[in-house]
This record gives sequence, structure tokens and C-alpha cells, in this order.
Amino acid sequence: MTSISEVLFQRFPAYTGFAAVLSGAGLPIYIYAPKHYADSYGVSLTALGAILFGLRFLDVVQDPVLGWIAERMRRGKAYAVAVGAILLAVSMIGLFAVPPPIDPLWWFGLMITGLFSAFSFLTISFYAQGIAKVGDRVGGHMQLAAWREFGALTGICLAAIAPTVLMGFTDAPFAVFAWGFAAATLLAVLFMWREWTPVSVQYAPTPIGEILSDHISRRLLFLALVNATPLAVSSTLFLFYVESRLNAPGWEGPLLVLFFLAAALSSPLWSALARKSGEKPVLLCAMMLAVVAFGWTLTLGVGDITAFAIICVLSGATIGADLTLLPAIFAKRMAKIAPNGGQGFGLWSLVNKFTLAFAAVLLLPLLEAVGFQAGTDNPQAALTLLTLLYALVPSLLKIVAIILLSLTKLEN
Repeated sequence: MTSISEVLFQRFPAYTGFAAVLSGAGLPIYIYAPKHYADSYGVSLTALGAILFGLRFLDVVQDPVLGWIAERMRRGKAYAVAVGAILLAVSMIGLFAVPPPIDPLWWFGLMITGLFSAFSFLTISFYAQGIAKVGDRVGGHMQLAAWREFGALTGICLAAIAPTVLMGFTDAPFAVFAWGFAAATLLAVLFMWREWTPVSVQYAPTPIGEILSDHISRRLLFLALVNATPLAVSSTLFLFYVESRLNAPGWEGPLLVLFFLAAALSSPLWSALARKSGEKPVLLCAMMLAVVAFGWTLTLGVGDITAFAIICVLSGATIGADLTLLPAIFAKRMAKIAPNGGQGFGLWSLVNKFTLAFAAVLLLPLLEAVGFQAGTDNPQAALTLLTLLYALVPSLLKIVAIILLSLTKLEN
């Protein structure tokens, strides 16, 4: 059992706070930004999906380069992180708090590019710093992951529900959210400042080819791609599903609270179970539970709010396992083959962002093609497709992920 004094000495809470800010700039943006720009400025869902997917082509080049830069940072790393955090905060304000001074689609593309470029650099640096901090200490990666991913899930939860909650207090909920996020970013950077020390960055850079030549790393990256896509799909379609399929406008906020709160609260439990029984069997159990939850969703219709609330709790808990255990497993592998971690988590960041872009570019145009429109009465064909995309696609992908993980040997 880790004592409180040891936790404070290791400064794990600093990682919790920084992870909360980073996660708030990731998944929740895919939940709210497309619908916000479609509702407020009439931007086509297909066009928004195309912008989000196009950014991934930039990431193919950008993320490995950012990983290369992060690996070679020494004394100036804290200042580089501060610059990245400023870009993150300014882009968030521009995206949600500033009326587009140019065509809304191009303004969306510009702000989202700045946001996710900063997000990439900060995420890569942050996770690489965790590898360097823990090193090869037994149980260290799971211990740090518990603090870090609890922060990440808490940040997702707060960022996902804040705009909806703020709607009851202000006419500009997204603007208030953006400014609040900027303030939280500043605090997180200050709290984390002491961690960006040259002492804790002591390993030689590892070529990206060396990471990709390792069969376990390749399998974990592919597994992350398949396993993260269901979350990307459900996050992209969540607001549309609740509003149009369940015909429950106004319930989006409470249901998001249930989903992400279940994820955040379950994170320490999954970590404890993994320390006792091993990461792989615990993660497999969580994946199986996710298949059950998504399968149940296929049976729901108009007014089934209570059943969907239970599903949100179950599926949210499984996301807690995904976001806690898989990064820890990958970090353990990087500690063995690429202790500096920058290039490895450049690839990890690319894979996870690609799943969100894939969901946006494929799903939103499909819905629009069958006549789906947010906030209006939709034809039955559009609602049926919405259900299949929201529930069936994630179920099938989770089954594939279960098979992949079952066949993957995590140690050699």
C-alpha cells in the first residue's frame, strides 16, 4: 500500500491535474464541436467530418515529429510545454468563445488544428515524462497510471458535462467553458512545472523504426486502434442518439454525467484488480462487459431512458478499464524498448486521434446521406441507421479487440 507521504513526494497529483486538462481537450471536443457548429452556424456534418479526418493526414507527419522533438528536449522542456499549453488554451477560446471572423468551416478547421497540434505535443511529452519518472520500478507504471488516468477520466467527465450544466446559468455556455478551461490549463501547467526536469529525462532517443519493429508494440498499437474506435463512435453519436433516437432532449447532460462518472470512479478499481490479477485478464473482462452493454443498446427505442442510463453506467465503467489499463500496458513496453517514450507515444497519440477522425468522417456523412438532421424529426431509416452505427458497430469492433488481446503475448 502506497502511503500518502510517498504519493505527495512522488508528486503524482500533479500528473492527475495535468491529465485532467489534456483529456478535457480531447474526447469532449468530438462530442460537442461538430454539433455546436452545425446548430449555431449551419455547417454541414459532412464538411465537419472531412475537416476532422483531414487533420489526421497532418498528424501522420506531425505526431512522430513532435515525438522526436519531445525526446530531445532537455532544459527547455518546461517552457516548450508552457507554449503548447498557451496554444491549447487560445485555440479552445477561439473554437467556442469567439464568433468566427471568417467562414465558420475554415475557422473551425484553423482552431481545431491549433487545438489538436498542442494536444499532441503535450500528450506525447506528458506520457513520455511518466515513463522516465517511473523507469523500471516494479508496479510503478500501474501506480502512476491509476493517478494519471483517474485525472484523465475526471477531466473528460467535467469537460463533457460542463457545457450542458452551464446552459442553465448562462446564454453562452460554450464561451464560459472555454475560458474556464484556459484558466484550468494555466493552473495545471504551474502545478506540473517541477516535473519537467533534465534529471528525469535521461534516456537516449529511440528511432521510430525500432519501436515499430517490435512485434508486441505493433500489436498493442493495432489493438489500441481497434479498441478505441467504439468509444470514438459512441462519443461522436452520443448527443444525436439521445436527442433523436431516444427522443429525450435535455437528458444529454445527465446521461453524460453517468457515463463519464462511471468511467472515472471505476478507474481505481480496475487498477487494483489489474495489480492483483494481471492487466490482460481484467481488460478482457471489461471488453466483454462492453459488448453486452452495446448489444443491449440495440434493443432500445423512444423513451427508454432508464435502460439507457444503466447502459451508460456499464459502458462507462468499461471505458475506465480501457483508458487506464491499455496506456499502462503500452508504457510498460516502452520502458523496455524505448525508455525515453517520445516516439512511442507519438504513435500512440496518432492512433487514438485517428479513431475519432475515422468516426467523424465515416459516420456523420452516412447519417446526412440518409436524411438525418440534428434537432428535427427524422425518417425511420435515419433513426435505424443511427442505432446500428451507435450500438452494432462498436459491438463488432469490441469482439475483434477481444480476439486480438487474447492472441497477444504481452511479455517476451
